[in-house]
Amino acid sequence: MEQTAIEFKNVTKLYGEGGTKAVDDISFEIKEGEFITVLGSSGSGKTTTLKMINRLIREDAGQITFFGEDISGMNEVDLRRKIGYVVQQIGLFPHMTVAQNIATVPELLKWDKKEIQARIKELLELVQLDPNVFADRKPKQLSGGQQQRIGVARALAANPKVMLLDEPFGAVDAITRLQLQNELQKIHKELGDKTFVLVTHDINEAFKLGTRVLVMDKGKICQFDAPREIMRHPKTEFVANLIATVKEQEAFWSELK
Repeated sequence: MEQTAIEFKNVTKLYGEGGTKAVDDISFEIKEGEFITVLGSSGSGKTTTLKMINRLIREDAGQITFFGEDISGMNEVDLRRKIGYVVQQIGLFPHMTVAQNIATVPELLKWDKKEIQARIKELLELVQLDPNVFADRKPKQLSGGQQQRIGVARALAANPKVMLLDEPFGAVDAITRLQLQNELQKIHKELGDKTFVLVTHDINEAFKLGTRVLVMDKGKICQFDAPREIMRHPKTEFVANLIATVKEQEAFWSELK
């Protein structure tokens, strides 16, 4: 039986003096091992939703559970050590080497040195960077795509149950973005039991990567389903308009053939 990794029960988040609902009474469930993409335009509540999972933002109402445990009663540090977090800005430590960046959390957890070195090698190979070439480089010696790969490796270092990715490829060029998408998809399949939740405003990215796609608009969930089901049966006007933009793009490219 599949285990529930993350569940939101009637969760609301308010912002500002007027109490604007950034997230408005949302409920959903994510199973262990899924790759969920959260799709929406700016202001839809998608990043707020993601950040509530690791307590960077606290809900104002409702309940969020992590593998069955209410996160409001969990130690924040312990919770975050079970969750890898990757953002667009990457945030590698510039004075540290690639190997030192990846080793940050395992060292905090007091892993054995040999175990850390083995993990660094394993992760660099996983993100397709030669450990002999890249381990001793500084972040400034890497391309944007390489830095993002190291960001993913660092987030995976302590073997977290869940990976949260907030617009991770938004700052790289289109070709690199496609390569990183393919690699991330491959990593998820290879790891097997890891739950990935990725926020994006790019519908093509959301539908390419997500085993299911959670579509948000104005703090509400419009639809949460497999990409093919959403394409065939959009449940709201907002989702239908999203699908229409994809079909319009396809028509444009077909005309150029």
